[in-house]
Amino acid sequence: MDDLFGHGPGNDDDDAAAAAAPASASPRSPLAVRMRPRTLDDVVGQQHLLGQGSPLRQLAAGADAAGPAGPSSLILWGPPGTGKTTLAHVIARGPGRKFVELSAITAGVKDVRRVMDDALTARDLYKTTTVLFLDEIHRFNKAQQDALLPGVENRWVVLVAATTENPSFSVVSPLLSRSLLLTLKPLTDADIEGLLTRAVEDPRGLDGKAELDPEALAHLVRLSGGDARRALTALEAAAGVAFGDADDAEAGPVKVGLRHTERALDVAAVRYDRAGDQHYDVASAFIKSIRGSDVDAALHYLARMLEAGEDPRFVARRIVISAAEDVGMADPTALQTAVAAAQAVQLIGMPEGRIVLAEAVVHLATAPKSNAAYMGINKAIADVRAGLGNGIPAHLRDSHYPGSKQLGHGLGYKYAHDAPHGVATQQYPPDDLVGRDYYQPTGNGAERDIAARLERLRKIVRGK
Repeated sequence: MDDLFGHGPGNDDDDAAAAAAPASASPRSPLAVRMRPRTLDDVVGQQHLLGQGSPLRQLAAGADAAGPAGPSSLILWGPPGTGKTTLAHVIARGPGRKFVELSAITAGVKDVRRVMDDALTARDLYKTTTVLFLDEIHRFNKAQQDALLPGVENRWVVLVAATTENPSFSVVSPLLSRSLLLTLKPLTDADIEGLLTRAVEDPRGLDGKAELDPEALAHLVRLSGGDARRALTALEAAAGVAFGDADDAEAGPVKVGLRHTERALDVAAVRYDRAGDQHYDVASAFIKSIRGSDVDAALHYLARMLEAGEDPRFVARRIVISAAEDVGMADPTALQTAVAAAQAVQLIGMPEGRIVLAEAVVHLATAPKSNAAYMGINKAIADVRAGLGNGIPAHLRDSHYPGSKQLGHGLGYKYAHDAPHGVATQQYPPDDLVGRDYYQPTGNGAERDIAARLERLRKIVRGK
């Protein structure tokens, strides 16, 4: 049985032909298929898995390199478009390999058992190792996954299973313990940019017949979200629009501009530089809109940052700061909401994280505002930096160590809980700061009640 790349048992000519180009990459194949790497050196990203001597390197090199025990099965866990299928195809190109691909969406136990039987025959009769690529293994139920165990344990097949869900929860323990778990990371902007540039120039891609404008490139990188397949599909669509607009008489490569990417993808480019002025300008407008209680403007700037690919953790941090600085004690629950939003974004990620961030923004923008706590700590810090606040009243000093009482530490201290209402008349600040008021509550929100209570507390504590 020939595999996907034209390999047949013992057919060196077929192997040589397959090394030249994948049989599946015809000119009519999608760009993402045509640009699929042939070797591990062509793989974009995942360098933490591709070092010399790594399991992937050994597995791709063939049975001999994997050692006397033979190659191990793999479970590749990572987001979509990070190279799980690509790595499986590269591994399958090793010498003496037969490639079989199953999808957990459509395959059943009978399909798995048939592959195992064929793999045993190929091993015993043709000395050929079967690489079984199982996409979306998390969709297999326990019985279906158990059907894989004999072939994996006895190494009738090299299982390369791909999943976007945590294998600790979606793969049965016996299968997990018999496989190497490799975690793929999202591709960086630099990875995607390099991939798109290569696709424009490579003979398997656009073959230099197109030229990608820097703004168009940046737009495609942003929209890819770290997904290589999505990036190449978007490039192919934008190039199609550009070729359709080009004058047949025009010489040289067709220029693919920002307008082509916008028309092809029906997504407007967001003018936003995560490392430049736009980053700081939009973030500033975002915070000032929350402070100014304009919830609609705040949501606009939130959407603008998220659509531009801003790190949602950065947005969440700004929201937490705003809750403490601008809402403060006028609504103490605002900080709770902001912190919960920051934690939730870490937990669930995007795109669902936008809902959590929006909820926090609405809470903060519509909440009563007070910067009294913020101003209070600033005043206190200013006094400390000015050298004020000399010493600590003796009755407040630590009196738990031997000899402290001889120094007068703790003498005359009044235990607040023994006083009526739990408030005792007593000096707490240093002598030179007695009567200094740092916190000046506003009349907004919860601070209306705090202001009245604070006035009574200060009178009792200061003995007025």
